[in-house]
Amino acid sequence: MENENLLAIAKEYGSPVYVYDSSKIISQYNRLSKAFQKVKRLKLNYAVKALSNIAILKLMNSLGAGLDTVSIQEVQLGLKAGVNPNDIIFTPNGVSLEEIESVSALGVQINIDNLSILEQFGTKHPNVPVCIRINPHVLAGGNSKISVGHIDSKFGISIHQIPHILRIVENTGMNINGIHMHTGSDILDIEVFLYASEILFDTAKHFKNLDFIDFGSGFKVPYKAGDIETNIEEFGTKLTKRFNDFCKEYGKELTLGFEPGKFLVSDAGYFLAKVNVVKQTTSTVFAGIDTGFNHLIRPMFYNSHHEIINISNPNGKERFYSVVGYICETDTFATNRRISEIKESDILAFKNAGAYCFSMTSNYNSRYRPAEVLWHEGKAHLIRKRETFEDLIKNQVDLDIFNEIEESIS
Repeated sequence: MENENLLAIAKEYGSPVYVYDSSKIISQYNRLSKAFQKVKRLKLNYAVKALSNIAILKLMNSLGAGLDTVSIQEVQLGLKAGVNPNDIIFTPNGVSLEEIESVSALGVQINIDNLSILEQFGTKHPNVPVCIRINPHVLAGGNSKISVGHIDSKFGISIHQIPHILRIVENTGMNINGIHMHTGSDILDIEVFLYASEILFDTAKHFKNLDFIDFGSGFKVPYKAGDIETNIEEFGTKLTKRFNDFCKEYGKELTLGFEPGKFLVSDAGYFLAKVNVVKQTTSTVFAGIDTGFNHLIRPMFYNSHHEIINISNPNGKERFYSVVGYICETDTFATNRRISEIKESDILAFKNAGAYCFSMTSNYNSRYRPAEVLWHEGKAHLIRKRETFEDLIKNQVDLDIFNEIEESIS
């Protein structure tokens, strides 16, 4: 996308606003598919939690992707987007048996990550195929909050509890058709991923009726010029060979599954915000913008880096700014960042705003959540309207009891 396209969108739809470039999503999907083109059966299930707008889900469906979901609501969004239930996998954590049963009734692939629910579900529904999420006890990921495969993680069934799994499967007669793992996000070292994969292969040998092995995802994407990223091509070459060899050992052609989220949509997203005020203090120049961590929480939550460019003055002289939001609390997007000279009313663009950005927005400070726009084949399409005051109060219940209190006081 060009700066003039982004400026035109900000002018038409206001700010703040999220913008997604469909061509980037498509190219990332094709890149990942190509890296594993020598696998006979490949299934890429887009992680809905990264960006759950129905327009994005429809785009993924058109590309041939399935969906990785973590709540019944995400499943319902996928179905509303026209995705076949057979192309959806449900990988929740800590949800009730009732929610899992409700999703199963929709025809979706179930993935269970704890012994208690596995036994209860298997006892009641022994004929429903189930995938098992394994915790490989591998610490991987770019931040402790997004590392989910280590020994202290709440996710998955420990590899040391395989005998317990086998006992439950034998006692219930349930059908285990898949094995799954997810070690974390922002994984750079493919050797760590390959090491965890060997653990998954060893686990798979215990189950004789598998249809697929799901390796999760967590590939690192670049957040700035010159940043490092997961070498998908090298990883594809190495895991493809190992996977194909395993299929021969297993005696069956299995499906290789992944659940990319950030890899597909992160770099496709832009977050546009207007500069409300440029504030000079004794030590810092602040650029205060018309948004806050209620709209983009990742820098405050994960210390994540988002490149920020002044698209109103992209070729201006660079100066140092601390970019801050309007939330009544520490609300910092960037500290002492080199950005082209900023003036009030300029539009700033945050890059890598496609994954875990809008999906983590809130109404904190009673602010409205922003609009979303899809840039597709050279045109801007509004895919979510900006919230209004009516949206803010529509589910609140007005009580008359306070009139009685006021009358009693008076």
